[in-house]
Amino acid sequence: MGLMLGRKQRREASSDAQTAAPVAAPVATADRPPAVDGSRNLVVVVLDSLRYDVCAAANMPNLARLGAVEQRWSYASWTAPSHYNLLMGLLPHDSPTRVFASEHYKKDFNRYAERLGVADIGFADFLPQLSLPGFLRQTLGYRTTAMVSMPVLNPSTPLNYGFDDFRLMPSHNDMAAMLDDLTFSDERPTFTLLNVGETHYPYATPGEDTRNWPIISGLHGVVKHLDDPEVATGDGTHFFNQAEMAELRERQLVAAEYCDGVIGRLFDTVPDDTWIIVLADHGELFGEDGYFGHGPVAHEKVLEVPFVEGRVPR
Repeated sequence: MGLMLGRKQRREASSDAQTAAPVAAPVATADRPPAVDGSRNLVVVVLDSLRYDVCAAANMPNLARLGAVEQRWSYASWTAPSHYNLLMGLLPHDSPTRVFASEHYKKDFNRYAERLGVADIGFADFLPQLSLPGFLRQTLGYRTTAMVSMPVLNPSTPLNYGFDDFRLMPSHNDMAAMLDDLTFSDERPTFTLLNVGETHYPYATPGEDTRNWPIISGLHGVVKHLDDPEVATGDGTHFFNQAEMAELRERQLVAAEYCDGVIGRLFDTVPDDTWIIVLADHGELFGEDGYFGHGPVAHEKVLEVPFVEGRVPR
């Protein structure tokens, strides 16, 4: 790997990269700087829609190997805007009182020095793009990859900025298939984003019979058949009752426990010096105060998310 870059040199490299290419396009591989000595691989796993208390109730021993799972809060209540925040470098936050927001952001960005194994990283290093993959790629010489499950995150969206490889997976609920495609480089560290769909509605694990899925018009391809009475939800007046809500919550818990097993396999797949962050992009409502799901929902449970990070356990 290349020589250690100081903050001033990193900013100059970032400025050169911005001049060399328009903002809308990633910088060519040959144009990125050499990697910083000692920098780590970074893997961010987003368990889509997993609410904090469901994660806490689930049996997830592999997640516990990574560290204590914290209760944090998302900046947004649905997948797309939450991922925009994540890819700015803003991870789910705690909620301290009597703290200026600017100081909280500063502390949050300073954590990347520990996560990446690169000294002297702060908020100013992410400017002006405020792009985590852009910063890692253009300034620290990272290889950047993403595999996503949700179509609202597809490669044609602005989320694709700064990535060498950005793929929408053929199945929305197959984290194990993502691990089959994981690759790492001996020449430079890799940043990998995995958006995992098993914990998102309909909370289904791979191989489950789709006829057993709960159906809501407009989700997971049903939007293509909104006028088909066999897949639509009747006159639109039906809402899940309490027993159905409890069943849906249990489905998410089972999906979370399944994903924990895949996370254990992730630990065995990544190189030794890898920092892993596991979080949810937002929570989910299962009938509380008359709400279901997420998105246009103003409720604290849609913002509560699990968060855990650390070096890969061996």
